Amino acid sequence: MAGEKENAVWPLPKFYFSVDISGVGTDLPFQEVSGLDTETQVIEYRAGNSKNFSTIKMPGIAKVTNVVLKKGIFVKDNKFFDWYSKIKMNTIKRETVTIKLLDESGKPTMTWKLANAWPTKITGTDLKSEGNEVAVETLEMAHEGLTVTNK
Repeated sequence: MAGEKENAVWPLPKFYFSVDISGVGTDLPFQEVSGLDTETQVIEYRAGNSKNFSTIKMPGIAKVTNVVLKKGIFVKDNKFFDWYSKIKMNTIKRETVTIKLLDESGKPTMTWKLANAWPTKITGTDLKSEGNEVAVETLEMAHEGLTVTNK
């Protein structure tokens, strides 16, 4: 077929991944991960003696968004509520979170590491007597930095 090669490199699918939270658990069975965003604020500056009547733009403070993890609820699995209950004023149990995108053999191809992560919000499932879905809980975490590595 036109445009296809036998040895072409294809993008990885996003459905095969693993999540490890140090101190909470390894290879946790999450359904969805979102919020792996980072951005840099823009500083606009113009010197008073500049001949250009416009500002220049410089990088400012880096900012990361909260990461949201969704997983099914299992019998006697309260790991996240236990972690969340350790949060007190100025006392937070911070952990390193490692998210790995895996290839078909289960080897990591891309890894995101969240530094000093802690749970800010846990949302339990909604309950419906007429529902036919899996019970899913949501964990939202703040963190202090995101690094990406390729293996």
